[in-house]
Amino acid sequence: MNNSPPQSPPNEHRGHRIVIRLLLLAMGVEWILLLLDQSWLSLFLVSLIIATVFSPILFKHKMEMELPAEFHLTAVIFIFASFYLGEVQDFYQRLWWWDMALHGSAGLLMGILGFLLVYILNESKRIDLNLTPGFISFFAFTFALAIGSVWEIFEFGMDEIFGTVMQKAMFNDPSGLTDTMWDIIVNALGALLISILGYGYLKHRRSFFIKNWIRKFIERNPNWFTK
Repeated sequence: MNNSPPQSPPNEHRGHRIVIRLLLLAMGVEWILLLLDQSWLSLFLVSLIIATVFSPILFKHKMEMELPAEFHLTAVIFIFASFYLGEVQDFYQRLWWWDMALHGSAGLLMGILGFLLVYILNESKRIDLNLTPGFISFFAFTFALAIGSVWEIFEFGMDEIFGTVMQKAMFNDPSGLTDTMWDIIVNALGALLISILGYGYLKHRRSFFIKNWIRKFIERNPNWFTK
């Protein structure tokens, strides 16, 4: 009997590889240019993007966990849009809606991550938990809020220590407080949406767009779950 995890479809592997290789090529060139220009903050942000690209290797070898392509690509694209386009290419200043769109997306993504995390823990054969749909959804919501708050602390710290402008002045408020509050509000709305959808899926088996992600994760990592 073959107990090895199911393999990803060839098309999924091919598309994933193409996107990742193109991104690595672009980020590699950018990394060298930033190094020559001695743009240390931008160099650090691009290095984080490259580290995210290689993160599945760490998960696979250290945690014996395989990340489906959708998980990896979503994380890479979001971090690319946030760090590279937003900070390095200054999209936050060029496009007034970029910051709000990314924080709304962050709320959605962190809500999804929180939902998946506690769902996986709840279903895992390695951990003895039996959580209700309400608690799983509540955890997803608070997890997203917590990550959003940590990000706002990071922005404040970068501005105070390195003199960056990650906290944007808005509505005649040079302190950046208004920007911070709107970021938290938009993040919370995105997290709330995911939590409501996740609760409906768990409680009433309503349609939920990440259920295929959950199914793929379980299929790739059967050793984590009960049979």
